[in-house]
Amino acid sequence: MIAPTPDNITGWVLAGGQGSRMGGVDKGLQLFQGKALALRAAQRLASQVHTVKLNANRHLPDYASWGYDVHADSLIGFAGPLAGMLTGLQHCTTEWLLCVPCDSPFFPLDLAYRLGMAVDAEQSTMAVAWAPEVDAQGEMVCRPQPVFCLLHRSLQTSLRDFLHTGGRKIDVWTTQHANARMDFNLPHDTRHAFANANTWQELKDLEG
Repeated sequence: MIAPTPDNITGWVLAGGQGSRMGGVDKGLQLFQGKALALRAAQRLASQVHTVKLNANRHLPDYASWGYDVHADSLIGFAGPLAGMLTGLQHCTTEWLLCVPCDSPFFPLDLAYRLGMAVDAEQSTMAVAWAPEVDAQGEMVCRPQPVFCLLHRSLQTSLRDFLHTGGRKIDVWTTQHANARMDFNLPHDTRHAFANANTWQELKDLEG
């Protein structure tokens, strides 16, 4: 298995959701600081990977107008982020696929590098980002952020089979594999690096 480097990673922006908590809008096209969320995500990935592609299920010409390859889910019916990841693996022409959601505008600019370090150190086929969150007791703890993951292309068969047998929960699938953990809790890490905007209020709060 070839170790991940910027030359063999495809960046994959997940923008195929229904945006149900925003009234059904196409979330990736909503503006954040004057720029569409999915475009911002693609540009944050561009310096980290070999190429960037987008996953969208609506308004594909709008996404394609930015100059990136755009692919709709290969499974119909808005089957969730795992369906988007499977589509990414199916269209990945590099050794590795780095997935990010479109609605986390501050994800780390060293995401690919640090997840790559994790899989290389553990010789695993997957790495998942972990980030600090406040738990029910008010304590700060690191929790997995599985939509931010680095996947080896060999995982395509496993993910396809999981989805075709009705699986939808991302953490159920990821825990079926030995996956490397990378904590993003260093002093220089942005506190809201993995915060996502599920609602209009959350989007407004992130915009500051």
